[in-house]
Amino acid sequence: MLSMEFSKLADVFEKMEKTSSRLELTADLAQLFRQSNASEIRSLVYLCQGIVAPEFTGIELGVGDKLAEQAISRVAGQDVERIEAVYKKEGDLGKTAELLLEKKAQMLLARERLDTKKVQDNFYRIATASGEGSQDTKIKLLAELLANAEPREAKVIVRFVQGRLRLGIGSPTILDTLSMLAKQDKSLRPSLERAFNMRSDLGLVAELLMQGKMKEIGDMKPSVFSPIRPALAERLTDAKEIIEKIGACSVEGKYDGFRLQVHKKEDHVELFSRKQEKMTAMFPDVVEAVRKDVRAKEAILEGEAIAFDEARQRFLPFQVTIQRRRKHEVSEKAKQIPLKLYAFELLYADGKDYTMEPYEKRRKELAKLIRKGSDRTRLSDAVMAKTPQKLETFFEQCIEKGLEGILAKDVKAPYVAGARKFAWIKLKRSYGKMTDTFDLVVIGYYKGKGKRAQFDFGGLLTAAYDEKGERFRSIARLGTGFTEEQMKALREELEKTKSAEKPPSVDSEVAPDVWVQPTMVVEVNADEISKSPMHTCGKREGGEGLALRFPRLVQVRSDKRPEDATTEEEVLEMYERQQQR
Repeated sequence: MLSMEFSKLADVFEKMEKTSSRLELTADLAQLFRQSNASEIRSLVYLCQGIVAPEFTGIELGVGDKLAEQAISRVAGQDVERIEAVYKKEGDLGKTAELLLEKKAQMLLARERLDTKKVQDNFYRIATASGEGSQDTKIKLLAELLANAEPREAKVIVRFVQGRLRLGIGSPTILDTLSMLAKQDKSLRPSLERAFNMRSDLGLVAELLMQGKMKEIGDMKPSVFSPIRPALAERLTDAKEIIEKIGACSVEGKYDGFRLQVHKKEDHVELFSRKQEKMTAMFPDVVEAVRKDVRAKEAILEGEAIAFDEARQRFLPFQVTIQRRRKHEVSEKAKQIPLKLYAFELLYADGKDYTMEPYEKRRKELAKLIRKGSDRTRLSDAVMAKTPQKLETFFEQCIEKGLEGILAKDVKAPYVAGARKFAWIKLKRSYGKMTDTFDLVVIGYYKGKGKRAQFDFGGLLTAAYDEKGERFRSIARLGTGFTEEQMKALREELEKTKSAEKPPSVDSEVAPDVWVQPTMVVEVNADEISKSPMHTCGKREGGEGLALRFPRLVQVRSDKRPEDATTEEEVLEMYERQQQR
């Protein structure tokens, strides 16, 4: 069977860019998938996700504006200065490519039909090109696609390599679409989601579905070196609420470091962040510790890597630990800031899937795997708490050690991969009137005035995440808490994802000076949550939204993905508890 014409994909993408309706997006996606076959559905799903391979493979396109401009220049017959001028005017390099290639009439001669396989193959070759001459190779491969593309196809191709597709869909929408294709009852949706949670590969799940391998989907187990999507915690405001919610529970210290998923097979160790990025090369000391201290041939476990001050016997803040996140001078930094790994979850070991086992069994088996007496790999501190007083006492002990709080776990609950459930409940130290901070997604920024004019940066527009609608809803304009270094760094980083118009996944009635794609997460504290006629978080038809009062930047959370941000539902619950107090 021939591969799908890329023009069909481009047409559907263009249609999807113009709607924010979840139902319409799902219908458009279903129409696209129905036209595909089992041999190409995997690539098609990756293209819809804006990736060339699952994130945990570490394969990224690596095409910046400059390389894309040179590829457009070669095909359009215009110099790079002309490309940049049009780009500056349009604010969208994909639109720039479309406009310039429309004027290239001679391109109609000797043009080959583009299909999705050819586009995916070139994208993959671009992503994996390395070594001397790799930049020119990337430009040639991109130019080859553009030379055979219709103008509207060129727009999609350029936006894709920039990481600026505007489809407004996430994994829930794709999973909904796949369940529609199965033409079975709704019970298949949880099986598809669990399979995705176990392997973090939507392309694989789609391929198995199209091949009719329902049993393989239903029986999906963890596999070493394929990260499991991390469990997420709910939040409550005090010890009494936690005990009332889940009863007697195990209470662990909440470490403010790097949450790592550790995969081990014999001496081969890989480390993945909560965003499923490979972190192995950055933490050679952790890798070596796992080799020596985890007594299993194969294992998948979770832990927190954190810097520790031996002299004061205190954990160091995240700002210190994050200095270890680097690609250069890794060994030198490892000596300056050694990390300890505090293991807190066992997901798989020597052929056994532990994700469906209750926490108390996972904890017991994890303790057996960690070599006793190790100074580098330890079991996380934990106590059993049957009363609010016991929980509160342990909480205070954790705060004194420099931790950010505690995590209470339901001892009977399984590991809830990829979801936020009351199997885990976090309690963090108080910040002013609020008992917790917020992880918010940056959706835009403001130009600087006065002293900030030199940085061309005056603050951020931030949003909470609506899980059901897969939308980012505005909640705070953030203008304080920035150092000069942060303002400069934020401006440079956000420039890479700026958008000429509001991204389709963003719901905001407040307009910043510059919109950006919702990719950056920042930690924010505030005095309280208040009602707002301006912001859309928690807003219902005819009602008011919610906003943060006196929000302040705590830090950038480069270890978190946008979907890990504080949810709209969490904000609503926190507002209700605030009103009750």
